[in-house]
Amino acid sequence: MPDAAALARQSEGRATREGQESLDKRNRLVIRLLLISAFVVMLNETIMGVALPHLMIDLGITAAAGQWLTTAFMLTMAVVIPVTGFLLQRFHTRPVFLTAMTLFSTGTLVASLAPGFEVLLLARVVQASGTAIMMPLLFTTVMTLVPAATRGRTMGNISIVISVAPAVGPTISGLILSVLDWRWMFILVLPVAVAALILGALRVQNVTVPERSRFDVLSVVLSAFGFGGVVYGLSNLGEGFLPLGVGVVALTLFIVRQVFLQRRGAALLDLRTFTARTFSFSIAMIALSMMALFGTIILLPIYIQNILGLDPLATGLLMLPGGLIMGLLAPSVGRIYDRSGPTALVVTGSSIVSAVMWSITMLDETSSFWWVLAAHIILSIGLALLFTPLFTAGLEALPPALYSHGSAIVGTVQQLAGAAGIALFVTVMTTHSASLTGTGMAEVPATAAGIQTAFLYGAVISLVAVVASLFVRRPAAAEGGESA
Repeated sequence: MPDAAALARQSEGRATREGQESLDKRNRLVIRLLLISAFVVMLNETIMGVALPHLMIDLGITAAAGQWLTTAFMLTMAVVIPVTGFLLQRFHTRPVFLTAMTLFSTGTLVASLAPGFEVLLLARVVQASGTAIMMPLLFTTVMTLVPAATRGRTMGNISIVISVAPAVGPTISGLILSVLDWRWMFILVLPVAVAALILGALRVQNVTVPERSRFDVLSVVLSAFGFGGVVYGLSNLGEGFLPLGVGVVALTLFIVRQVFLQRRGAALLDLRTFTARTFSFSIAMIALSMMALFGTIILLPIYIQNILGLDPLATGLLMLPGGLIMGLLAPSVGRIYDRSGPTALVVTGSSIVSAVMWSITMLDETSSFWWVLAAHIILSIGLALLFTPLFTAGLEALPPALYSHGSAIVGTVQQLAGAAGIALFVTVMTTHSASLTGTGMAEVPATAAGIQTAFLYGAVISLVAVVASLFVRRPAAAEGGESA
């Protein structure tokens, strides 16, 4: 018969296994709840795209003003996300999650009741404040809890949230607008957001260990002026370069401030993350890909409705297959990453994106909607091959102490690049179209020519991403299966 010591060891081993299983179950539940909540909040990032023609008529606004309902959302995220690096170090998971979902739910409620453009814009800013907290929280939690050997699969699920939710936003808004008023885009989302908030309040547990850190107000001010000035300047290039100049100066001061503070471990956004070569190249590619994605998402509905003459429902349905394909491919891409690393995926993906961007520079008022459908599907395939390996390889290149800052930088760059892409594409389109209209060209062909020129800018930018893709490698520590 086994002696008492052997029985004690068996009992201890069984208790350890049961404790580990309970911990793994808790971790999976937390990640699953964060994924669901992140999908809900990210869905609203592009839900206004198809609604823009309706809002221009209903609220009496121009296209340039209307695009701020999307740009302000992403700009707010770009301003708030740097603060999340501090929040995720200073506070537990649960209160950060509840804050994010409360802000998003409040903004959604205000948007559903908005009497005019100004209140709707304010509501979008409040929504974005909650969304900004959610994405870095999700990234940091996954990097902390998931072993390196299986991160690709989990990051594949995050890619569904980041790429598919914005991609299906136009489809959902198109379906809603075909039968209901634009306010229903928020009314229907509200109960889902509140349910996620309640479920999270009941089930989300603290899975990170807070650290005491100093909050630097000056960094937040410089961040707001920097990112705000750059995006506003890009969206108003035809009116002067002062806002863009202010933004560049403020961003420069922000960077200098962070370099000074990080020597004492007090940076709002620790820029030592960029000393990791793979992280730097991944960030560059994420920025370029997001510019292409969001610039295309905002221009294609305008082209489909104003040039091809399709209604919002048809526009949404036309863009649905691409979003679904991105979602279906993301888990498979994650498994390929776990086996083979990022290089082959990102080189192939960036090449596909570039080829599609060059092809759509030839769209005009006589093009077939089948061409648009095929181009959007192929573009979605290329982006699906990019996002998971870029997010995973970039963050894996960092030490665990910098995960929260790396996550905040990924989110900041993603949103800033998306906002810049929208601002750049819309500005180029409107400026070129106006100049052609002024020479006597009819409005429809002039708008089509403006869209062509905007896509040409995107095509040139995509070539830079192809070159950068050659330098993305899997970090050595991740190849060895080292856990966070």
